[in-house]
Amino acid sequence: MKTYLRLLSFARPIEKFAIPYIITTIFSIIFSTLNLALLAPLLQTLFNKDGAYVELGKKPALLDLMATFKYYVQYATNTYGTWGALQFVCGTIVVSALLGNLFRYLSQRTMENLRVHTLLNLRRTLFDNVMSLHMGFFSNERKGDIISKVASDVQVVQFSVTGTLQVVFKEPLTLIAFLVLLFLISPSLTLYSFLVIPVSAFVISRIVKRLKQQAIASQQTYGNMISYLDEALSGIKIIKAFNATEFIKKRFDRENQNYSRITKSMARRQQLASPVSEFFGVTMVACIVLYGGHLVLNKTSALSPPEFVTFIALFSQVMRPAKAISDSFSSIHSGIAAGERVLSLIDEKPLVTDAPNAIDIAGFDDAIRFEDVSFAYQEKPVLSHVKLEIPKGKTVALVGPSGGGKSTMMDLIPRFMDPLQGRITVDGHDIKGITARSLRSLMGVVNQESVLFNDSIYNNICFGKPDAKPADVEAAARIANAHNFILETENGYDTNVGDRGAKLSGGQRQRICIARAVLNNPPIMLLDEATSALDTESEKLVQDALNNLMKNRTSLIIAHRLSTIQNADIIVVLESGRVIEQGSHPELISHNGLYRKLIDMQTFQAD
Repeated sequence: MKTYLRLLSFARPIEKFAIPYIITTIFSIIFSTLNLALLAPLLQTLFNKDGAYVELGKKPALLDLMATFKYYVQYATNTYGTWGALQFVCGTIVVSALLGNLFRYLSQRTMENLRVHTLLNLRRTLFDNVMSLHMGFFSNERKGDIISKVASDVQVVQFSVTGTLQVVFKEPLTLIAFLVLLFLISPSLTLYSFLVIPVSAFVISRIVKRLKQQAIASQQTYGNMISYLDEALSGIKIIKAFNATEFIKKRFDRENQNYSRITKSMARRQQLASPVSEFFGVTMVACIVLYGGHLVLNKTSALSPPEFVTFIALFSQVMRPAKAISDSFSSIHSGIAAGERVLSLIDEKPLVTDAPNAIDIAGFDDAIRFEDVSFAYQEKPVLSHVKLEIPKGKTVALVGPSGGGKSTMMDLIPRFMDPLQGRITVDGHDIKGITARSLRSLMGVVNQESVLFNDSIYNNICFGKPDAKPADVEAAARIANAHNFILETENGYDTNVGDRGAKLSGGQRQRICIARAVLNNPPIMLLDEATSALDTESEKLVQDALNNLMKNRTSLIIAHRLSTIQNADIIVVLESGRVIEQGSHPELISHNGLYRKLIDMQTFQAD
């Protein structure tokens, strides 16, 4: 119940939909049941061949529907004859059917609006929360499972929310309306017919008992399948290079078969509920025909043949809302299971958030300082008591063996993560006290992996700055040594780069990423091995672009090719999460330490 109420909160303002839905549903049920209630006077009119005059007596109460219908039919018979009464009854049925279907359409339309509104809010909240989460979350979660929750589980949830409202309000109200009419026709026969409802409900509850557990397993398996699909498409080149196609096919097929098995099991239970309820309904109708027919034939009851036929017709419709309720329970179980998965992702809290009194910072004037900073990934130490100053306007390079903590240090500056100990300051302000948006607006990032989006070159360069002018975009591309090759593409700046920039070479992708950083015009640049994955010719072009980018800026560079950072103002040597050397290239060479050893190793390899 708690899960459902939370899901229903995404339908706010629910009164905007609930009030029109309740009103239109009530009128729809009233006129729909009247159609069947009018069957008795219709049959009575047809059986009354002679059209004899009958004293009407006192006019019955309006709520006594059956007596009221009889009164007006007899009034029409007395006034206009049998043919006139038949016209009156048929006209009333047509008007009632028109109004019943009109209100039913309006109620369904309102419910559809509620469903779409709920889906919109739920998916928006879910995606917004995912985008707000810290970087470490995405390292621990399967991307396919996240996609499954946003795309598939939300679809299941929306039908659960609207389906539950129908089960709670519409179907019970319809059931009550039919039962009231049945009582008005024959209380004793109605009480006798009640036997089917508890028996049917008990059997169906046993059938759908395990649906929620199966729904959870189904959604988890579907998430795994999406993950495998994402990995297969992303790594298709490696899969083919290592002849692992069959392995990937079998892995996906195993999960696919498991998902199919669970789905079939769920379908069997869901589909069994409807025939069972229908069987009980038909059985009970047969029993009612037998019992009611006995009462009519032996004239032991005031039940007339037209009323008896109407009773059977009404009771046959009683099973429709009862059947709808039983069918809804299966979809509700699936919806609640999917809702729990969706809410678990919504409830995931980012570890990196702005402090309540966080300030905006507009510029960079002094230095970035690491003050006794330590960091660990799941209790595995990565940085230990790091102290470092990056002065404004200087180029600082981080070098050292892999796993030394270089990338972690760089990720801490824009607050992709927070240190476990110590603090990082920008112009003397602890970055935890600065809003993440204003902090990151000071920085441009170029990674080893060129991240491009399936869009035009122009939109990739002005990513995050949609109001950028074409002249500024072109100027940024020129600084990044990208303008010439962009003009040579099929549609120039409007050329689509393909999925993850697949239509461009590695060097071209990297230069577009640099142009994107240039357009942002940040005072601080973070360059994480921006040339390590390139060939010699591309590396030179990219390095020239990086040199243009770093002019008059504060730069922090991670580089494995030490030849590219020998002109850096400060070179910081990291090993096992500690700063062991620091200085300019000539100073570190003269120290004859780890840096000198790394230089000699790369010189030897080059020779």
